[in-house]
Amino acid sequence: MNITIVGPGAIGSLWACKLHQAGHNVSLYSRSTNKRLSIKLDNLPEISFHNNDAQRLQQTDILLITVKSWQVESALLPLLDKIDSKTILLFMHNGMGAVDDLNSQISHFPIVLATTTHGALKPYAQCVLYTGKGQTQIGAYNDLGQQCSFLADVFNHALPSAVWNSDINTALWNKLAINCAINPLTALHQCKNGALAQPQFQIEIQEIVTELVQVMKANHIQADEKSLLNTIYNVINATAENYSSMHQDIHHKRNSEIDFITGFLIKAAAKHHIELPKNRALYESIKQIENNWQSEE
Repeated sequence: MNITIVGPGAIGSLWACKLHQAGHNVSLYSRSTNKRLSIKLDNLPEISFHNNDAQRLQQTDILLITVKSWQVESALLPLLDKIDSKTILLFMHNGMGAVDDLNSQISHFPIVLATTTHGALKPYAQCVLYTGKGQTQIGAYNDLGQQCSFLADVFNHALPSAVWNSDINTALWNKLAINCAINPLTALHQCKNGALAQPQFQIEIQEIVTELVQVMKANHIQADEKSLLNTIYNVINATAENYSSMHQDIHHKRNSEIDFITGFLIKAAAKHHIELPKNRALYESIKQIENNWQSEE
């Protein structure tokens, strides 16, 4: 298949290399003005990809969008008149709400959402490290996307395991819950994920989860407080040596995805008149840090 990856960051670069190895025609779309970009996966030889190639974009079957949530609109809108109406838009990013914001402009395309627990790290521009095996869940966002269940086989062949989930919304909510618990705390305390297993974070995480379960249930997402806590601590322990994406963004003074993680949760809660004192405090703390950078510029 002809596949174009918009935003070759860590996860985008990992999929670019794996899909190329699986035999697909992979090209990139990025902020770089270079016509070709090379990526080295682990210790394997570099792979050279076409970059920002209008002809390849026009012929693409799958547009895999792996930019951060807050970059989705600015990255995607300029490309819409350059792609075929049958091109599948596959979104793979943390957080929720970015696709909803664009729905009226992209609803005529097949739209598919994905969430992945594969780990990737990009230590420098031409290199990506595969840091942890995981699972990718893919599901339809709109009716046209319902016809795209074959994507599970495409992605599973490139990087197992990948499955089609007919209830992708529940999977995304569960990933959101994990991000709400881990990302803001690791960003504020500038610590690895594993540090959150320490006793001093136990009450905070419990408060976050109690609020999360209220909102999930109000949005008809099955949620159990004890089960969700166990899931979050399993992720904390399994990724103990990892830094969350929000940690990295705050550390490097980049905009974070807080508006599409905790911010999305707060908006969802407001529709049901649910107060979230703990999550709101975390949200405001991250936003204060970002606002301080802007005032320094």
